[in-house]
Amino acid sequence: MVRMAKHALCKTTDLGDGEGKTISVGGKALAVFHAGGSFYAIDNTCAHRGGPLGEGYLDDKTVVCPWHGWRYDVTSGEAVGTPAKVNSYKVEVKGDQVFVEL
Repeated sequence: MVRMAKHALCKTTDLGDGEGKTISVGGKALAVFHAGGSFYAIDNTCAHRGGPLGEGYLDDKTVVCPWHGWRYDVTSGEAVGTPAKVNSYKVEVKGDQVFVEL
């Protein structure tokens, strides 16, 4: 059984609603987003050509890859309109700190 560990990602004030960025934690590059008042974390690498999803822009709860426009639901990692997926991770907010389980 794989044990998950919580890692601090950022403070809640580090990302305004509708913003995202790339954060490296636990040996992984994650794309972290603040969308609709909640925080989400997915793999940073687009399944299409490896574009940095943390540098994409948010359209509601969908991130658009800055390289070729592939879209991913940040709540699940599922690609929109194409059969692809990136991993998504459980995120928890405690006080002003955002944590991810890896």
